Amino acid sequence: MRLAAALVALSLVSGCATQSAALRAAPPDGLAAPVELTATPFVPQTRFHCGPAALATVLGAAGIAADATRLGDEIFLPARSGTLQLEMLAGARRAGAVATRIPPTMESALRELHAGHPGLVLQNLGLSFAPTWHYAVLVGADLDRGEVVLRSGTVERELMSMQTFERTWQRAGGWGIVVLPPGRWPATAERAAVIEAAIGFERVASGERAAAVYRSAIERFGADVTLGVGLGNTLHAAGDLRGAEAAFGDAARRFGSVPAWINLARTRLALGNVAGARAAADSARALGDAAWSEPLAALERDLAQTNDSSPRR
Repeated sequence: MRLAAALVALSLVSGCATQSAALRAAPPDGLAAPVELTATPFVPQTRFHCGPAALATVLGAAGIAADATRLGDEIFLPARSGTLQLEMLAGARRAGAVATRIPPTMESALRELHAGHPGLVLQNLGLSFAPTWHYAVLVGADLDRGEVVLRSGTVERELMSMQTFERTWQRAGGWGIVVLPPGRWPATAERAAVIEAAIGFERVASGERAAAVYRSAIERFGADVTLGVGLGNTLHAAGDLRGAEAAFGDAARRFGSVPAWINLARTRLALGNVAGARAAADSARALGDAAWSEPLAALERDLAQTNDSSPRR
């Protein structure tokens, strides 16, 4: 039974590296030429600190100064002798960057390189049942040679076969991120990943900076209820009540969103527009979503206590 299990595990490891072979056999448009982002800085790791070193590398590539030692103090978990992916995302955002997951495919990784974006990836350099976790930064690829170039550990330019890289990356779940300044997004970013990145950035950024990220996401992907409400929340937090009113109103009308209507009512109330606030509350109530009954009831209590003659701002 142990032998059979080992053979199954080996077949899984061997079978996952199919994307590289397909890409080499028929390179997609724009990906045939070799690429190497030589301007990507090199931050060698100290013991166990491959995560902070890799994060400092991609932050530097994004034009954001970062110190690996300070990052280590912030994101390294001594009890685990390493850094979790959530800590990597949080560390990038605290540094002022937007960290976005990319699709777990070799084509996506290559397209990011050709767009000038190094990819921070998690690898499992061990086996699926005996993992050895490691963060590295993908900075180059050559389909003809079947190689990738990594900033990895204490090696500035580590050459690795593309299939080996794919195996070790996929054994770690294909986790990879691109780190960019606010307002820019990875070439292959998908809507769900962009929403996740914008919300994560909002948690640590000022209202104005977070609003800029939400706006850029809407420009990239079009109207979206989560992005619209997020934009309204950040504008409200920044004191731009008129901007928040417009954002909430757009999300409410486009998507019939109860929280957008409630937030629109709250914003209008803050602006002194009691009649407009009541109209928004009526629209929220008409949708009949029981999940929002308590916030709606609290809003209606506040409206009942508000004088219709309150001055408008």
